[in-house]
Amino acid sequence: MSSTTAPSPSSASTTTSPPQSAPPSRKFTPTSKPIPLLPTQTARLYQHIHPALVLSLFYLSFSALVADPVSTLIRLCFPIAALQGLYSVLCLPTAHAGSFPKGGAIGKRKHKPGEKRKDGGSELARKIVPILLSLLLTLSLATPILLVLLILFGAPLTTHFAHNLLCATHMALLALTPLFYVYGVDPALWREICSASLPGDAVWGGTVGTVVGAWLGAVPIPLDW
Repeated sequence: MSSTTAPSPSSASTTTSPPQSAPPSRKFTPTSKPIPLLPTQTARLYQHIHPALVLSLFYLSFSALVADPVSTLIRLCFPIAALQGLYSVLCLPTAHAGSFPKGGAIGKRKHKPGEKRKDGGSELARKIVPILLSLLLTLSLATPILLVLLILFGAPLTTHFAHNLLCATHMALLALTPLFYVYGVDPALWREICSASLPGDAVWGGTVGTVVGAWLGAVPIPLDW
């Protein structure tokens, strides 16, 4: 007499649980690409002239800067702003509608059938408003933030307020005017800027150079007994 073993309930019915999807990654991934200079002969030439002009301006004003820093920095604000604006207009693409297209470059606008191409004068005129807005944002928004950062990093709070304010103004003009011009006020792109995730290019290099130069200039101060 043969005996049969009844299958256990666990082996009789097997249930397959659906695969669980992995949780979405919250890792921040930058999307911007390097900003190309405008493909013009003027841009290729002025990109080399601009640093020499800025350095020469500070070099020629060094004696006055040591003797009377506040008045000298006030006088230098306008030429520095003018040089930064000229560099942005001549060498860099401008942001459109407060943002910058993905891919890191401004594409050429397609002309409609029968539409006349506008000359270089009209193209230059369309850049006046963006650079004026960039300078306005630099002075009204970036300068107070940099002033607070300077104080947090050790600048005097109750004295030398004019010195700190003018230092923040010059840093903002040198570091952030081109960024406002090419990136606008797109929050996603400024998140990359604040996290130092931008790719290396002339615009980002100027910002990093300004910050590193300011830090290197402040490091030896405690050694000046």
